[in-house]
Amino acid sequence: MYDNKIAIVIKDDLQSWQKLNVTAFLASSVAIKFPETHGKSLVSASGSTYLPFFKHPILVYKADTDNQIKRAFTRAKDRELNIGIYTKAQFGTRNEEQNVTEIGSRTDDELDLVGVIVYGPNKKVDKALNGLRFHS
Repeated sequence: MYDNKIAIVIKDDLQSWQKLNVTAFLASSVAIKFPETHGKSLVSASGSTYLPFFKHPILVYKADTDNQIKRAFTRAKDRELNIGIYTKAQFGTRNEEQNVTEIGSRTDDELDLVGVIVYGPNKKVDKALNGLRFHS
């Protein structure tokens, strides 16, 4: 059992490739910021070494509406959780510099969120995402 939880909220109206892309980018943000979430490298009986996984499970929720994802985002901020974001405009960016510029040009209220990752204490994450269902 872990004290912390990783949870991702994805807008349900995205195309399948977009959902997968956003999920991967958001998961990488926790891996980069919190190296203690990494497990050990996997080594096969052949001696081949493979990349490690997160130590924590990742729960993926869906947001049916803009209001649902904004509510989760706001509640996560109010609980001072670690948050990563992905916006609709980022589908049109091509590199890190454009991502940074895009996000930097908008206030939090102006962000057109399509994905959010939240990392922190289990109970706080659960309260922030209360009412959301798992993605199917």
